[in-house]
Amino acid sequence: MVEFRAPAVDVTPVHQRLHDAMADLAPVLTELSADLHAHPELALAEFHAADRLTGLLEKDGFAVERGVAGLPTAFVASVGQGAPVVAFLCEYDALAGVGHGCGHNLIAAGGVGAALALHRALGEGFTGTIRCIGTPGEEGAGGKIIELEAGVFADVDAALMFHPGDRSLPWRHATAAAHLDITFHGVAAHAAAAPASGRSALSAVVQLFVSIDSLRQFIPETARIHGIITDGGQAVNIVPERTSAALMVRALTQQGVEDLLVRVWACVDAAAAATGTTAETTVGKVYAERKNNHTIATRVASHLARLGESMQEPVLRGGTGSSDIGNVSLVLPAIHPYLQIAPEGTPGHSHAMAEAAAGPQAQQRMLHMAEALAATGADLLADSGLWETVREEFATAGPDFPA
Repeated sequence: MVEFRAPAVDVTPVHQRLHDAMADLAPVLTELSADLHAHPELALAEFHAADRLTGLLEKDGFAVERGVAGLPTAFVASVGQGAPVVAFLCEYDALAGVGHGCGHNLIAAGGVGAALALHRALGEGFTGTIRCIGTPGEEGAGGKIIELEAGVFADVDAALMFHPGDRSLPWRHATAAAHLDITFHGVAAHAAAAPASGRSALSAVVQLFVSIDSLRQFIPETARIHGIITDGGQAVNIVPERTSAALMVRALTQQGVEDLLVRVWACVDAAAAATGTTAETTVGKVYAERKNNHTIATRVASHLARLGESMQEPVLRGGTGSSDIGNVSLVLPAIHPYLQIAPEGTPGHSHAMAEAAAGPQAQQRMLHMAEALAATGADLLADSGLWETVREEFATAGPDFPA
C-alpha cells in the first residue's frame, strides 16, 4: 500500500466538524438506505431512488441538474465553484430477482452522505467544488460510460465511491466486460406434423451454449463467459422461430474482451449455420479495466482506521466483477474501495448479500465509509501537495492486474 502521509495543511478541525455532521446525518442516511433497499429498481428505472437522493441534496443547498447525459434517473449536484472538483459517485440500481444483492442502497446513501457532511463541515466560502453524481444503470447499462461520453466528468478532478462486499479492501482489480444480446431467427412449423419445414431457433441457441462451453477450456484463466437463455420459444408444438440469449464476456483488459468477442461471434455464426437459422447480435457498453488511485484510496483507509475500521491487504488474484467505474478511472483519478458488510465468503449478487445490505452492521459501516470519503475530500480540497501526488500517480501508474 502507498505510505500514508499527513496532510500539509491542518484539516483536523474540518474532520471534527465532519464527525459531528455525520452524527446529525446518521438517522437520515440509515433511513434512506433502508428505503432504497425496500424499493429496489432496475437499471435506468431508478426513479424513486433518484428523487430521494436529489431531494436531500437540493434541501442542503446543492444545485441539482436532473436527467443529465440523456438518462432520466441520472443527476449532477454541485456546491461551491471552481477547481478542484471532488465528486462522490452514487449507484442505486438493483438486481432482477435479488434486489440489492450488490448493496447499491449503501453506495447511494454513503455517497450522498459524504457530499452532505463535507458541505456542512466546510460551510460557505471554501475553495473548490463538492459534487455528487448520480450514476444509474451500473448493472449492465453502463451509466457512467454514457455520462463520461456526454462530458459529465469533464471538469472532475477526482471521483470517489465505494462498494459493499465480504471484506474491506482499499482497492482490487476488476475485469473489463461486454454485455451481448443475441437473437436467432428460424422458421415456424408444426413440431409433429411438419418438422422438416421448420428451422429451430431453439436448436441454434442450444448449439451456441454448447460451443461456448467447448471454448472455455481454451481461453485465459482470468477470462469469463457466462449467460442465460432469455427466450426459448413460444410453444412446445411449434418449431421455435425466435429465441434469444444474453451473454457477458470478461477479460483483464478491453482489448482482451475484443479478442474474445471474435471467438464468440464464431460460435454464433456456427450455431446459425448448423441449424439453418440467422442471428442478430448487439453489444452494450464495454466496461473497462480499473485503474485505482492508490494515493486517494490509502487516505480513505487511514480515515477508516481512525474510525475503528480495518482493511485487509489488497487482493490481486482470482475472479472479480466488472464495473463502469473502470472507464472513469482511465480518464481521471478514481477509487473504488470495498467495505465488508457480510461474513467473508458471502457471494455478491446473492440473497445473502441482499439481506446483509439491510442489516445494522452494514448501516454503521456505511456511515464510517461516508465519513472517511468526506474526510478525504476535505484533504483533497485543502492540500495542493496531495493533489500533486495523486496526479503524478495517475500519470505514471497503470491499471491493477492480478499477480
